[in-house]
Amino acid sequence: MGAPHQEHISSHPHRIEDRLTGIPGIEAVHDRIAAWRAEPAIPPRSAHVHAMLLGLRRLEAINITYGEAAGDGALEEVAGRIQHFASEELDGSWQFARVGGGSFLLVANEACSRERWQLVADQLADLIARPIGIPSGILRLSPRVALLRALTGESVESILDRLGTTLQHLSEQQGGRLAWADGEVTPPGRSSAQLEADLLEAIDRDEIEVLFQPQFSLTDDRLTGAEALARWNHPQLGRIGAGALFSIAERADFVAQLSHHIARKALRAARGWSGDLRLSINVTPADLALGSYVRQMLELVRESGFPPRRLTLEITEQALISDITQTAQMMAEFSAQGIRIALDDFGAGFCNFRYLKVLPMHYLKLDRSMIEGITSDKRDVAVLRAIVAMAEALDLKVIAEGIEEEAQREVVAREGCTYFQGFLRAQPMSSDMFDVMVQQNVA
Repeated sequence: MGAPHQEHISSHPHRIEDRLTGIPGIEAVHDRIAAWRAEPAIPPRSAHVHAMLLGLRRLEAINITYGEAAGDGALEEVAGRIQHFASEELDGSWQFARVGGGSFLLVANEACSRERWQLVADQLADLIARPIGIPSGILRLSPRVALLRALTGESVESILDRLGTTLQHLSEQQGGRLAWADGEVTPPGRSSAQLEADLLEAIDRDEIEVLFQPQFSLTDDRLTGAEALARWNHPQLGRIGAGALFSIAERADFVAQLSHHIARKALRAARGWSGDLRLSINVTPADLALGSYVRQMLELVRESGFPPRRLTLEITEQALISDITQTAQMMAEFSAQGIRIALDDFGAGFCNFRYLKVLPMHYLKLDRSMIEGITSDKRDVAVLRAIVAMAEALDLKVIAEGIEEEAQREVVAREGCTYFQGFLRAQPMSSDMFDVMVQQNVA
């Protein structure tokens, strides 16, 4: 289809062009996004800045095997394909740039959904993967694409930082081609390298705060416990949420240390809780990769004095992918000590039901995506009902998270879920605030 607001790179002859591909550098992206934000009246009014970073694998091998001229020719062909595709497929204004090596950036002021932008990226990846003819043979490139929908006012530096991190993770995986740069934006005014260095000292400076997300019974609205979450109170940047915190920790190879610190603080804070209130702690893939994780966690529990029978470890499917046999053994050791296991974010991934068979689970924790449509879509309710029925057959309790409306709470209660958490009753809060809530509920 035609693109009435397309921007052809030839219309900017004053740009510093990349000698290999004849396309602008990143300066053009800075200017174009600034122009979009300075002219909000440009149609369509509902447009948002979407971006994708494309990386080509095996480029170095092509240069070695066929020569640099062949590699340069392949880059020029790829650049031409991307430009032609954008001209044909994008309705809004767009800008294309090469950001070095075999990486290209495409940004668009496009009024489209997340699903549509992913479809565009998938189609473009297919186009780039088509054979490229060179004098000495045929080349087949394997693109990887990182996607995002920019936040309001997000800087180009932040966009590139998030896309670059996502593309790096994607390139390290086997078989993955597309990935979204989800999560929180890297705070402005601090580079990724600076943030990683800051995090290595944050624990010693006691900048990592543990928050508690209250959990409630669906039968009587009784407070039953809380999930431990974390935030980073950065001295210069202020509060950094859990998503950005763990993203930074992963880049710094610091996830296991951070997770250990959070667990210690959570257990110490919870040891004074009255009654049978439960504490839930998240387990990361880095935790499960440690051969000493079980021993370390049990030592933390003993040191804190918190009863093991009131502790729940929440594990996502992502954390289980690497070594299911080893994980099953670790979970069995925890279970033998009275610690319970929850499969977290159920429904967000591919839902491998084998996990429910081989792992000693006690709870299924539904992802918020399984909750969002239950008040308006009969199919969503049918899926929820089936999951609860399966859980009951396996003697598992179901926890619904992301409950933000009374109508949602009523549906999950009616369908047989046991517990819930969400902004309807309480947001994550400090340890002191949770202690007040505990006293109020006891009273």
